[in-house]
Amino acid sequence: MSEPMDPQEPELLDTLSSAFAEQLLACLDECARGRKGLFSDYEPLGEEGEKWPEAARLRELALALQGISAQQEERNALCDEFLDLCSIHGESHPGESRLARTFLARIERGEVGAATEKEWKPW
Repeated sequence: MSEPMDPQEPELLDTLSSAFAEQLLACLDECARGRKGLFSDYEPLGEEGEKWPEAARLRELALALQGISAQQEERNALCDEFLDLCSIHGESHPGESRLARTFLARIERGEVGAATEKEWKPW
């Protein structure tokens, strides 16, 4: 029995990974220049601004990609790190622009997916 869009197909995982990476880089660049809402839908009270639908779709794609990767007993380091950054909230939050710039720099240096550091803090 074959299901349409079987998550076991490597081509699907490759396609999703490529689409995710392309969209992530575009959104990180925009966030690094000051747009808010990439890492969270949360908007402080009184802050004017529109929701960022591409960022919301990116977070949904990341969750789907993480699930499919797990089914194939693989992991996507870029996706995992993005979702980790999406979970950072609270008073010690360094700010989205700073997170985006730091994440972009790590990607450019090829550090994403490298051996896990103890309690890596992007700020």
